[in-house]
Amino acid sequence: MGRGTLFVISAPSGAGKSSLAREILARLPGLSFSVSFTTRARRPGEENGREYRFVDDGEFDAMVARGGFLEWAHVFGRRYGTGREVTDRALESGSDLLLDIDVQGARAVRESGVPAVSVFVLPPSFAALEERLRGRGSESEEQVRGRLAQALREAEEFRQYDYLVINDRLERCVEDLRSIVVAERRRVSRCGEEAASVLATFPRP
Repeated sequence: MGRGTLFVISAPSGAGKSSLAREILARLPGLSFSVSFTTRARRPGEENGREYRFVDDGEFDAMVARGGFLEWAHVFGRRYGTGREVTDRALESGSDLLLDIDVQGARAVRESGVPAVSVFVLPPSFAALEERLRGRGSESEEQVRGRLAQALREAEEFRQYDYLVINDRLERCVEDLRSIVVAERRRVSRCGEEAASVLATFPRP
């Protein structure tokens, strides 16, 4: 089995990328979720090792010191990072991996040289983004305003990605994302072994 593909999905906070990630993971076999490390507190309903691996600042510092992150970044006063070892292990096993990270993290992945397919998610409008952020009810007014203030800077990063989807209707956006994953899996560069097994059945002159 060949090496798996790393899929990176980013969006401004509140655009719905986490909901998209959950949906696409449920619909596509062979696609696993890359669980990031974070120093932020758990939100209601979250479980350690499912949404994130929750660690304290000391643990995070130790991982940074030993080069344990593929990428990491400060986001709204907390730190988030992708474990290098667990990512390499998953990809080497042939599994495709979905990485849900912000634009800073995606930039670091690009700079790392690790091959990845990147997708940017935009909300249908700023008003829709604000409504979704406020509807979460998990952050203070100050935190919401901070995320909204940064939204334009994040959204303008879309040109650095391979694909763009607009999250106006969840079902259509999930289908767009599913199509991207399926198409990438059929690239000739990723199907060499499969093609060779077919060609081996052909008679030779």
